[in-house]
Amino acid sequence: MAAEHEALAIPGEEARRLAAWIADYRPIPGVPDELIGPDGAPRPHWTTLLETLAGLGQEGVEQRFAAAARRINDMGVTYRVHGETRERPWPLSRLPLVLNETEWSQIAAGVAQRAELLDQILQDVYGEGRLVAEGALPAAAVAGSPEFIRPMRGVKPVGGRWLRFYAVDIGRGPDGKWWVLGDRAQAPSGAGYAIENRLILARAFPSLYRDMKVRRLAGFFRDFRAALMSAATRSDPRICLMTPGPFSETYSEQVYLARYLGFLLVEGGDLATSEGKLHVRTVAGLKRADVLWRRVDADWLDPLEANAASRLGVPGLFDAIRQGAVAMANMPGAGLVESRALMSFLPALAQRLLGETLRLPNVATWWCGQDAERGEILRDFDNRAFAGAFGDQAEGLEGRPAIGAELDEAQRARLVRAMHTRGMDYVGQEVVKLSTTPAWDGGALTPRPFSLRIFAAATPGGWVVMPGGFCRVSGRRDARAVSMGAGAQSVDVWVIADTAVENATLLPTKNDVPVVRVPGNLPSRAADNLFWMGRYLERAEATLRVVRCLCNRMTETQSNALQGRQPIERCERLLFAWGAAAPTAATHSSATIALDAASNADIYGSARAIAAQAKGAASIVRERLSQDMWQLLVRLETRLDHGAGCATLPEPEILEIVDRALHTLAALSGLMDENFNRVSGWAFIDLGKRIERAINTCRFARQFADDDPTMETLDALLELVDTQITYRARYLAGPALAPALDMAMLDPFNPRSVAFQARRIDEHLAALPALADDGMMESQRRLAVSLRADLEAEDARRLDTGRMLFFEQRLMALANAVSERYFSYASDPAPADKRSKLA
Repeated sequence: MAAEHEALAIPGEEARRLAAWIADYRPIPGVPDELIGPDGAPRPHWTTLLETLAGLGQEGVEQRFAAAARRINDMGVTYRVHGETRERPWPLSRLPLVLNETEWSQIAAGVAQRAELLDQILQDVYGEGRLVAEGALPAAAVAGSPEFIRPMRGVKPVGGRWLRFYAVDIGRGPDGKWWVLGDRAQAPSGAGYAIENRLILARAFPSLYRDMKVRRLAGFFRDFRAALMSAATRSDPRICLMTPGPFSETYSEQVYLARYLGFLLVEGGDLATSEGKLHVRTVAGLKRADVLWRRVDADWLDPLEANAASRLGVPGLFDAIRQGAVAMANMPGAGLVESRALMSFLPALAQRLLGETLRLPNVATWWCGQDAERGEILRDFDNRAFAGAFGDQAEGLEGRPAIGAELDEAQRARLVRAMHTRGMDYVGQEVVKLSTTPAWDGGALTPRPFSLRIFAAATPGGWVVMPGGFCRVSGRRDARAVSMGAGAQSVDVWVIADTAVENATLLPTKNDVPVVRVPGNLPSRAADNLFWMGRYLERAEATLRVVRCLCNRMTETQSNALQGRQPIERCERLLFAWGAAAPTAATHSSATIALDAASNADIYGSARAIAAQAKGAASIVRERLSQDMWQLLVRLETRLDHGAGCATLPEPEILEIVDRALHTLAALSGLMDENFNRVSGWAFIDLGKRIERAINTCRFARQFADDDPTMETLDALLELVDTQITYRARYLAGPALAPALDMAMLDPFNPRSVAFQARRIDEHLAALPALADDGMMESQRRLAVSLRADLEAEDARRLDTGRMLFFEQRLMALANAVSERYFSYASDPAPADKRSKLA
């Protein structure tokens, strides 16, 4: 092996390092390998990568890989396995798959040809129907598919395209050729992950990425976005990416794509149809949606004409499509061409429709809905793979393809019986061993089987293919284990250009782009989650401030046990009332109560649990948050986790946890204040924050400045509202009831007083859209104006616990009024606000 490597045209020392680096790399016998050629030497387009790894050495490579792992965590790249509710970290292999320009050109041409063929098949099946009528395509192979959406028969899509975004899974077989494993036309996933994979690896190996002339991905997405814009009938279209919601397996990817492309991320509940058109429910009423890129399967899109049980779709969407009011990517019913039954007819259909031979052949497939093909498959049962013709759910297959030779007698008999009973539901396929690519496993290069997903987009000039892809590499030598639920890893795909690489960007390149200052679109669901994100963050901060006050008083009381017990008892009472400490903890030490209130995620009112709620709300609107903001939300949970699982800790350690978490919250607040555009999204975050802060301050005042306060309890109140320094500068005396209440409740200059919050709340509501055409104040604004006026006219000397409770209840009523006005996105559509552009 070493002698073979020395034959490469590289210096001797580098050749020796390279040979040592891959000395233990052993391709699987009888299976092609992407790294090692038939002659046993590394393929030329891999040598630069290998030389870089060898030059870095084991320690250097591990450092780069560790940096990539941290980047995955910082970016919040996750996925879910079907049926699970928790997110998993994204499993990115640290090495890319490298393809040369010549081979890639052949692949891209085959993908573009296949996309055009499938689009023409869809046009015929849902249009004239000549393929079925003339016997080129069996009727059962069409009508038998659950993805054949009958309401779409006769519909002409906007722009004529049934497919606008297409993906195909391919693999290299033992003969060295690329074979199509499956088509993805329903709602192809993986393109967003491909971008994120690229960002992570390019940052881990920046000079290598440049030196190897890796083709960029941005140009593909620029063309795709331009194509969607051109499909709309309006000059300034609103393009929406429709997601099933945060429990989708690929929600993280959908969020990233919406942010990357500048599309509006919407769920079915964010959309409504009116007068045959599709609209987005925003805080300013209905706004027209021109293009819908869906990630929701067709059967769930319209409960009126498809699955009546769907809660993911939009009633009336199919009618809006029929009327040509919305361009779809992809059209409902496009998933029909994903069926394996269709694969056996594609070679003949390519000749009929395109006059061409398939450049990327299918894995040999026999549809068992035909007697001759079924008989042939059963005669060679052990050497064939069996799969559902229209998905993986077919009797005898248990939700996944099976190889005949691996079935026991009972399984074999059951499958054969099912195929004789309803053969149209099955296909037989050739068993293909996939080629391998190097993966990093246990500090060494190891060959692993892989499949490659390639993406194509329809543009006015034809199909464009993304120069890269979404590669999945098996965690085992089993070539079939290439789904994310089966221990696979994701791999970036580097296509090496022969010439200089275009530095593509999604930013406009022309100088004639008009300047606009329209703030954008805020769906009611997004406003709801931003509002609650603000409330949860403020609630977490209030809880942590009480914990810090408790710990500070514990430290002081240890030196003077006869004084200072009242603030401790009142802090604990407040934590119990808020649900931040379990009622059973009343007999525990103050330190245990403080630690639980800060870090116990199992207690619903603890700061840790509230931080998780804030992150959950933020995850639903992640496309509207900066990367820095998301990283701080992740860091907040990490800070609070430091005390998790401990029965108790010394007060200084609890204080350190609390202080670090409060510093993170302060950083979040600073980011929101300094970096968030002053449009309705920011207004709802700040509105939630101000309402929550005002409510909490009322509760602080009722707890620590009741009818029988002490200097110690008033001092605790001043600490909780962060005004001790200001109070001492203003009043050269110890805490007194009226001055302390004035600073906490009524001082218009104190950014933590209730009066200050009331003014900000009123200002936000005055700027938000109003739907009433009569010019009269809406209920939430009337409540805010009244509250602000009463606080400005209030006298601290007359404030008692009853009056403070009255203000607290009015704030809670105001929060409910805001919710009813702006967040009722599941009710009847509200008319559009014609005066405001804040939505």
